[in-house]
Amino acid sequence: MSFPSPVENPAGPAAATPALNEREVFERLTGGRRQIEAELGKVIVGQREVIDQILTALFAGGHCLITGAPGLAKTLLVKSIARIFHLQFQRIQFTPDLMPADITGTEILQDTGQGRQLTFVKGPVFANIILADEINRTPPKTQAALLEAMQEYQVTAAGHRHLLERPFFVLATQNPIEMEGTYPLPEAQLDRFMFNVVMDYLPEDDEVDVVKRTTAGAPAPIQRLFTGEDVLQFQELVRGVPIADEVVRYAVQIAAASRPHQGAAPDFINQWISWGAGTRAAQFLVLGAKARVLLKGGAHVSLDDIRSLAAPVLRHRMLLNYRAEADGVRVEDVIRRLLETVKPPLP
Repeated sequence: MSFPSPVENPAGPAAATPALNEREVFERLTGGRRQIEAELGKVIVGQREVIDQILTALFAGGHCLITGAPGLAKTLLVKSIARIFHLQFQRIQFTPDLMPADITGTEILQDTGQGRQLTFVKGPVFANIILADEINRTPPKTQAALLEAMQEYQVTAAGHRHLLERPFFVLATQNPIEMEGTYPLPEAQLDRFMFNVVMDYLPEDDEVDVVKRTTAGAPAPIQRLFTGEDVLQFQELVRGVPIADEVVRYAVQIAAASRPHQGAAPDFINQWISWGAGTRAAQFLVLGAKARVLLKGGAHVSLDDIRSLAAPVLRHRMLLNYRAEADGVRVEDVIRRLLETVKPPLP
């Protein structure tokens, strides 16, 4: 049985880019990594792991769900990344009264000089980087408006397809503190996100640095280092990173072991998990590991690359049951134990 690719291959008519030597693209990516960190360092303090995971998802062509309390510079981080890559940025504040047409756009009646006709007015989803702020504040009907855009890279309105410009990257935030009056994302939509990135409070020294910076002069402007075409070339290069069959099998075994009451499931999974990760989790483990290797300047994927991405890939795909909540078990605890249990296959 074949499964659909989690991220459509960007090498197509909608994403045509000039042909460059792979070595040149590789050197441009690895050489620009320090420049990216330097530019982000002008406005962002700390959050190194968060930045790594967001960049990994961007170069892999996936989307991110970011979980964190208010005031942790989520919007500033995404806007800064968009400026570095010279990408169009749109922020959508999700509210209970937000309608799908407020995101995708709608047709209006306009006078063109030759009579009145319906014209499609594009919504904020027609950008390269979308920050869907507090996505769990809006009803499922509006949440679902992003599904087609995230998976098919298009918007359908009045029977007409409108293609989205590549690259297209959705970063949705949700507040883990306030759950009253929210609409939790259904599992089908959660599975569309490559990573669930957890953004925590800064250490005291970093927070002191933030307060000093933000109460002094304006930060230095962020320089544009890349273009959207560069991002598409990076995404295409990621898919060509070599990976051994044993490493792919290891990713598949991790995902399979997370499914309760299946042959590969350990006892603690059967005890604490009501729903595990699907095939898309293994796909994103491999694709994310390939992007991580390129960002590090490596040449091939290792088992450590797979392990390092297990938490952001699995934490929103494993549903804890009531017994786990009663035992005080967190999903991170289950993932850590899962990695200790699943042994790498022999070459």
